[in-house]
Amino acid sequence: MGEMIELTAADGHKFHAYAAGDETSQRALVVVQEIFGVNRHMREISDHLASFGYRVLSPAVFDRAERNVELDYTPEGIKKGLELRAAIAEADVMLDIEATAAKLSPRPTGIIGYCWGGTIAWWGATRSKSFKAAIGWYGGGIVQTKEATIACPVQLHFGALDKGIPLTDVEAIKASQSAVPVFIYEGADHGFGCDARASFNAEANKLAEERSLAFFAEHLV
Repeated sequence: MGEMIELTAADGHKFHAYAAGDETSQRALVVVQEIFGVNRHMREISDHLASFGYRVLSPAVFDRAERNVELDYTPEGIKKGLELRAAIAEADVMLDIEATAAKLSPRPTGIIGYCWGGTIAWWGATRSKSFKAAIGWYGGGIVQTKEATIACPVQLHFGALDKGIPLTDVEAIKASQSAVPVFIYEGADHGFGCDARASFNAEANKLAEERSLAFFAEHLV
């Protein structure tokens, strides 16, 4: 099991991050939260990824608006999460991501995110030079900056049934980023990788995880 640590961004903001894995690990990952905070699910993902030999940090990005946020996968949780997300500037999010990456330096570091975190992982590839690889799972905001220049290898995962990310958006991303592997999972909805959601899809989650781990193993060297 991991522990919560405190980090400081370049603007002096202090925030928490869940730390998992051996501190002496030679490779590292930044794991970025959904709109539900660094809740039990995100901590479990961090612990799981750490078991493959990574030092993992999952920054509490919501700390800029409200500390110690852990929301449930309910309509109330979604409403609160969306409010918190709207209260934080994208530039401030990136300050926290950069501070998290700096804590893991000089190890080769990747970034992976889910839901909102999937979009932030995309920003990690397009607005930062701190990462050697980036992976986004069902990042709904990626299409808005689909033509951005990427600074590291990127892999993206989407569910075919995701009403919040229509396949027209996914196809637009693919058209703009022909070098980026984009995987679409038939029968999978938004949040297919979260076993705390009704939309969890074990088959899609297993395949997406296998592809993600192989991608990091290839590029974090």
